[in-house]
Amino acid sequence: MADPYSTLGVAKSANEAEIKSAYRKLAKELHPDKNKDNPKASEKFSDVTRAYDLLSDKTKRAQFDRGEIDADGNPAMPFGYGGGGGFRGDPRGQQGGFGGFGNEGADFGDIFEGLFNRGGGGAAGGPFGGFGGRSAPPKGANVAYRLSVSFIDAATQAPQRITLADGGTIDLKLPAGVETGTQMRLGGKGQPGPGGNGDGIVTITVKDHPFFVREGANIRLDLPVTLGEAVKGAKVKVPTVDGPVMVSIPAGSSSGKVMRLKGKGFSQKSGGRGDQLVRLMVDLPTDDDALVKLVSEWTDSRAVRAELGV
Repeated sequence: MADPYSTLGVAKSANEAEIKSAYRKLAKELHPDKNKDNPKASEKFSDVTRAYDLLSDKTKRAQFDRGEIDADGNPAMPFGYGGGGGFRGDPRGQQGGFGGFGNEGADFGDIFEGLFNRGGGGAAGGPFGGFGGRSAPPKGANVAYRLSVSFIDAATQAPQRITLADGGTIDLKLPAGVETGTQMRLGGKGQPGPGGNGDGIVTITVKDHPFFVREGANIRLDLPVTLGEAVKGAKVKVPTVDGPVMVSIPAGSSSGKVMRLKGKGFSQKSGGRGDQLVRLMVDLPTDDDALVKLVSEWTDSRAVRAELGV
């Protein structure tokens, strides 16, 4: 895989938020469901996912930045350091420097600590004691999976079943705060390798809903009510992601009035769930002679648009 920073189109100094934002944008553009006639998009989607997998892991990102692992997460060749300089005299007149590290020198104890197993059969006490040891064999490659989840299942964290590359299945518990782009790691569910299996990386897509709209951890719903229900008040059935509930509409309710149903929203990483916000929308019939006769005999003298300056 190419350099993960280049793959995501971010600078090496990018913070976590910038990396996550870049990944979400690319994942949305390259998602196979939107590019069914473009197999290259699927390949790029996998590359982007692997790049994000590496850079979103603080430990792996640090190892990659130090040159300890390559873009696929495999151990890098230790002699990749130094730009091919080898041993040579220090340009400032001091002998024994390492070419390729620049003129400022380097802490070789720290550099080689991540590359070699100290005390693994080499001479004790020196920074190169680990030359006698063996590097851990690399694990197999990670495998990218995609999981499409219904809006209601995502809100309620309903268990999901996914089919693995080997034909087996596994049941997943969706994480709190799940959203499109959320990733789950399945340890050991990737490709086999000398050092064991890689991991499975599941990228989740949350489907839209016909009438529920997500706003952070909250869910918004526009609820049609009749003129009679709005004027006189009524008990009406309201859909939620947990099933319908009965709600009391206060008498004299206008269109736009918002009612809050506690704990009927999405799960939150901080615990608990958001709310469902129900906005009342008075639905008037068309060509209703009785209604026309009713309002023709009634006058509302209020200046209902005064706050708008008209």
